[in-house]
Formats: sequence, C-alpha cells, structure tokens
Amino acid sequence: MKKEEFQNALKPIAEGLFGKQRTRGYERPHFDVRPVEDMLKDLAEIEPVEWYSYAFSREPLNGKFNEEQRREWMEKSLACGRDYARKVSEKYQTRDPKKLAKAMGMDISYPEFPEKTDRVLFAEYRIPNKICIYMDAVKKGEKLFENPGILKLLAEGLDISRLLLAHELFHSVEEQYKHEIFTKTEKVRLWSLGFLHNDSNVIAFSEIAAMGFAQEIMGITYSPYIMDVFLVYGYSPEEASGLYEEMMVCAGRTPRTA
Repeated sequence: MKKEEFQNALKPIAEGLFGKQRTRGYERPHFDVRPVEDMLKDLAEIEPVEWYSYAFSREPLNGKFNEEQRREWMEKSLACGRDYARKVSEKYQTRDPKKLAKAMGMDISYPEFPEKTDRVLFAEYRIPNKICIYMDAVKKGEKLFENPGILKLLAEGLDISRLLLAHELFHSVEEQYKHEIFTKTEKVRLWSLGFLHNDSNVIAFSEIAAMGFAQEIMGITYSPYIMDVFLVYGYSPEEASGLYEEMMVCAGRTPRTA
C-alpha cells in the first residue's frame, strides 16, 4: 500500500484502530483539534475497566448486550489477558515481547505500510504465526516523543513497536490455548428454539483481553486503548480529536474544549 492510500484509509477511523473490530459506512465529520498531550492526559486517567463502553462500541453484537453484561465481560476479558501474560512470561522466562515472539516461533516483519486493506492497521496477526508491525505509524508516534510532556506521561522508554507486538502476541496465545481460554470458550446465545440454539463468540472479548495482555507485559498503568488517539494524531490531529471525544463520552467524562 502506498503512503497516499494508507492516509486515505484513515477515513473509517471511528471504527477503531488498535482495538479494531469492524468497518462501517463513513461520513467524514469535523472536530475541534486539541493538543495531543492534553488528550492523552485525560485518557490515561480512565481506569482500564471503564473503557467497556468504548470497547464494545466496536462489537457487531453490541446491541444485544446491556451495561451490566458489558462491564462484567470487560473485567473478565482484561483478567484473562493479564493472566495469560503472566502465564507465558513465566513459561518463557521473559516479558520482552520480542523475546517472547522468538520463543513462541513467531514470524515478525516490520513493513512501512499494510499491503492491501480497507481498514486502518498499525499491526496485525495472521494465523498461524505471522505478525506485521507497520512502521510508518510507529515512526510518527516516536516523533511525538520529542514533546517532554508526552514522554513523561506515557513512561520514558516506551517502545511503541513492542507494545503493538505484545497486543498481537495475545492472538497467537489464544490459538495456542483455544480450548480453554475465556475469549474462545465464552459464548453468547443469540437465539434458541426447542433443542435448537445459536451460540456465538464475541469479538470484543479477544480485543479487550489483548489490551490487558499488552498492559501487563509492558508494565504500563494506563489502558493501551489510548494508543488509538496517540498513533492517529501523527496522521490527523482532527481525527485523533474525534476519537478522544468519543472515548471521553463513552467513559462518562466531559471532553475538554479545544
């Protein structure tokens, strides 16, 4: 994918990036642009479990759930990700995502842009053992570290590519433990008629758990969901501000004015 094509693909930004699930029709709105440091400061104060509304807003089955269910599943999915982060770290005796990836037999590549996609991707996992980290977004994020306030806020020494790698590694862990892991075994009954019924996996469980996994592996205090805003800002401060507004409203908070 050429750079111009990747930037054009930013249009469906409202469907989620780091926490991607699906793509819908899109009409480009306009948002007041805020300084990225201010937005990150606000978002970093949101407790991981309080992201449940935003996390499930990307879920195709979201309309079938109530608030109590979303929050309960958020807690369970985060706990799942953290538990398996500790499990694989102990198994391979490391928390370094690159060392974990090597020990797990993963094939890691670092191209500049995705080849072909109708979604915005910063990284992706491909069954059975391939992970791509797209470096154009990483480099733009690293450029923002020139702001001392951002560097301090996100923890000095944060390696963006390792954080993205940690997130994608969880999806490989899911495959390895698919017969027992919560994100694969927990299902939602969509309908039943006598002895017939239709049970479905919930995509959001996997993405939420991947956030918990990445947070535990990287040892950060804030939710990795804020990386949506951080990485998008390098391409479009306006789109990043729109995501910030959505995240704040989903968390029951008032977005700051520009």
